[in-house]
Amino acid sequence: MDIRRLEVFCLVLELKSFTRAAEAVLLTQPTVSENIRLLEETVGERLLDRLGREVLPTPAGRILYGYARRIIQLRDEAMQAMRQYRGDLSGTLALGASTIPGAYILPTLIESFRLHHPDIQLHLRIADTAAVVEELLHDKLELGLVGARLKEQRLDCDEAFADELVLTLPPDHPWAGRESVRPDELEGEPFILREQGSGTRMVMSQALREHGFDPAKLRVVAEMGSSEAVRQGIKARLGISILSSLAVAEDVRRGDLVTVPLEGVSIRRPFYLVRRKGRQLSPLALAFYEHLQRASAG
Repeated sequence: MDIRRLEVFCLVLELKSFTRAAEAVLLTQPTVSENIRLLEETVGERLLDRLGREVLPTPAGRILYGYARRIIQLRDEAMQAMRQYRGDLSGTLALGASTIPGAYILPTLIESFRLHHPDIQLHLRIADTAAVVEELLHDKLELGLVGARLKEQRLDCDEAFADELVLTLPPDHPWAGRESVRPDELEGEPFILREQGSGTRMVMSQALREHGFDPAKLRVVAEMGSSEAVRQGIKARLGISILSSLAVAEDVRRGDLVTVPLEGVSIRRPFYLVRRKGRQLSPLALAFYEHLQRASAG
């Protein structure tokens, strides 16, 4: 079974288009179609259905796609292992991160890693914690750095790095000059909440419950899909929120936002290095994993 044809097949499925797949691999559309025809001839099954402009897998195509991805990955890992044996480290690493570590922790660590390994490519996918975990479980990512430990038996989670969630207000809010705010006082205030699946939301909700405040009592005026959107919402006086200290640090330094301690509540938020349990990391993924561990320990 030709690996190149498997790569073309996977691209057609992922892009849902013969035309886009042809552009991605620098082939003509007839060549892509011929690759798929020969692959179907090899396996003795039709693999793709064209429904209008969209291409979807047949039941046989769905089965083959999982194996094809594993074959391609194993080929890439073998090539990486040979380069590592020669003293080189190259290839591509698919990495996922939730919003805060993806925006405020990983960029500098990726750059420092690439200084020592200039031939590598890292593809960073930033999404909420739940989405990153889902892609790890489907082998679309090798490593993740997320903001909540989920009860998922198929993953290994190692704590690395930490942050603190802080009550964040516009500078002219009546609470801005106070030494602290009681958790029960949050009940009457317009509050901007992160979306379902967000690690920030999960950690915040758990901490408030542990200190006797039910998050369901929050007067939620908006749910937003990123810390950046919540920050802008606070600046626009839409409401207050509890956010990562990393995300609001620059705004606090400029005086655009202020933070006030929650009385008796410290919301420490660890971040977790996550990988698929029982799966051997590629040499590149293992090297980057160790790089993150060293940075966390330092």
